[in-house]
Amino acid sequence: MTARTSFLRQAWQTRSLLTWLLWPLSLLLRIAVTYRRALYDAGLLASHRLPVPVVVVGNVLLGGVGKTPIVMALAQHLQARGLRVGVISRGYGRHGEEVHEVSDNSSPADAGDEALLIARRCRVPVVVGADRPAAGRWLLQRHPETDVILSDDGLQHLALQHDLALCVFDERGLGNGWLFPAGPLREPWPRPHQVPQWLLFSVPDAELAARRPDGQAFLLQRRLAECAYNAAGEKRPLSQWRAQPCHALAAIAKPEAFFDMLRQHGLQLDTTLALPDHDPLTSLPAAFGDGKDWLCTEKDASKLWPAYPQTWAVPLEVELPATLLAELDAALKAKLSSSHGHKTA
Repeated sequence: MTARTSFLRQAWQTRSLLTWLLWPLSLLLRIAVTYRRALYDAGLLASHRLPVPVVVVGNVLLGGVGKTPIVMALAQHLQARGLRVGVISRGYGRHGEEVHEVSDNSSPADAGDEALLIARRCRVPVVVGADRPAAGRWLLQRHPETDVILSDDGLQHLALQHDLALCVFDERGLGNGWLFPAGPLREPWPRPHQVPQWLLFSVPDAELAARRPDGQAFLLQRRLAECAYNAAGEKRPLSQWRAQPCHALAAIAKPEAFFDMLRQHGLQLDTTLALPDHDPLTSLPAAFGDGKDWLCTEKDASKLWPAYPQTWAVPLEVELPATLLAELDAALKAKLSSSHGHKTA
């Protein structure tokens, strides 16, 4: 996280002189968002429905909140129930906007680091494209057996109708409750919706009650896996690094969160390298290739392994609340049992 981003995140938590000065500009975004939604509601802008249920995992906050691990956990849950899952994603950070399917030979440059991670971890069809309806149609044309589509992000993409939604929050909650640039919100809250929507938080229980938006919210459990692995598939317990100083790199929304979780495993981090989210990792300091053991996130590993195959990726494990999964399963079952009755998001 850059110093500028960190400053803005902090400023957006309160209604200070700075944010009050920016508040008139936030009204312009509110007007634009409201007007755009009205155009879709009136049918003046086309909103497309796919023949299978679409579940969106999105957020109303600017910046990363950790949606991709939730998409993977949800995909694995639905697979365990016997459903055939497909995923659509913008493919953030890739070159180009065209629609195409992620393959085993894809690189982060043509698929995006998060989409590539989903495809490799979950072994499900993943299609990337800025045009979400086109991405969904592409996926169904090539994988007509698909029962349900998960959309990694896309809560504000009204051109594609969705049937269920998970709205993810981090420790910021709603911040000061204002839209950008006076606050951290992409759209007004509470957001209008006519489909089932669940709120997910990734903060400790003590903070949940104080920071959650109106409505029921579920607490997400996150932890690092006990083992790391390298490009060759070798696995090593994290405990093996407790007896020696080690090094860690993270190019995610909140690198310090990854470093802190490593420290909670008892690791002593001699060096930490925090880089912006989705950084291509093509210009690393000379010390990175000095033969030392470096730990990184799974998302970063796909970009590091071509040049640094001995980098160790540490998976993030996410546990979705049982009550949430039961409610979502029931809602999804109702959608799958009826070919009609879909509502517009």
